[in-house]
Amino acid sequence: MNETLKVIANRYSCRDFKNEMIPNDLLQAIAEAGIQAPSAMNRQPWRVIVVKDKELIQDMEAEGLSNLANMEDKSTYHRIMERGGKLFYNAPCMILVPINQAQYEAALLDCGILCQNITLAASSLGIANVICGLTRLAFSGQRGEEFSKRLGFPEGYVFGCSVLLGYANTTKAPHTPDQDKITIID
Repeated sequence: MNETLKVIANRYSCRDFKNEMIPNDLLQAIAEAGIQAPSAMNRQPWRVIVVKDKELIQDMEAEGLSNLANMEDKSTYHRIMERGGKLFYNAPCMILVPINQAQYEAALLDCGILCQNITLAASSLGIANVICGLTRLAFSGQRGEEFSKRLGFPEGYVFGCSVLLGYANTTKAPHTPDQDKITIID
């Protein structure tokens, strides 16, 4: 198996990070891998924002948890609380990907491709990661616009997705792929 396939096979979603920052050169390499993602018609309807500000991350997490707690369906809130009450699992760093969906309706799909590049690049460099859609909760309440401004979202951009990054405090095996999901038509 080649190195790329090994990284894909061994990657897992980390939900327990050490409080240790990733060096800037690795963060730059990971961000650059992200923007090398393909996008339909090369529109690149995204921005990549690397957030190392622990106070900002904690502020977004608190807002997200508050918004989650106020939702009618409490199942996700209870699941997060059972896992220690952390949306961002103590990750010291995150990459936020705002998108311009008004410019291009498939921007969210392109955002997903970019996030996959980020996770695979991070994994190849020994950086644990998890794609975190729950970051959207910080943008879904009264403070969403405030966070967009603090993070420097360009005009017309909205939250697309995020990837949490750090060194794993504990590791786990990757999920077992369900081979029944594959169909080959000759």
